[in-house]
Amino acid sequence: MAIKKLAHYSIRTNNLEASLRFYTEVLSFRSGYRPAFPFPGLWLYIDEDESEFGAIHLIGVDANSPKGLLDYLGERKAYDQGGTGALDHIAFLASDWQIIRSRCLEHGVPYSERVVPDLGLLQVFLTDPSGLTIELNFPASEHRR
Repeated sequence: MAIKKLAHYSIRTNNLEASLRFYTEVLSFRSGYRPAFPFPGLWLYIDEDESEFGAIHLIGVDANSPKGLLDYLGERKAYDQGGTGALDHIAFLASDWQIIRSRCLEHGVPYSERVVPDLGLLQVFLTDPSGLTIELNFPASEHRR
């Protein structure tokens, strides 16, 4: 097969700062190198390695100056609808649920937990500022009893 792995996903957001805070302060991503595209945005990295060009690309939608984004990526449906559309969720393998849980509580980010005993997995579901569902998968041993 020619496809090797998922490279990144992009989120068009009306609130770049809120998205940045969610992904950096709650989930511990790091903002790093991003080329000088003709529209606002940020590339977020899992760690210090920038060789794979970021895991998440935040695309800032500037209603007052949309030309650069429209010229580069083209027209899309209304940006203010939010949510996942046909995409149900994005999932990450994760560790240290109690630390992330504390950050969720500190930042007022609601979450739901589910244990999948057959997989030895704790699934945690969050919603980012644009309405995208994020699933974090932890070892089931990290579940509070």
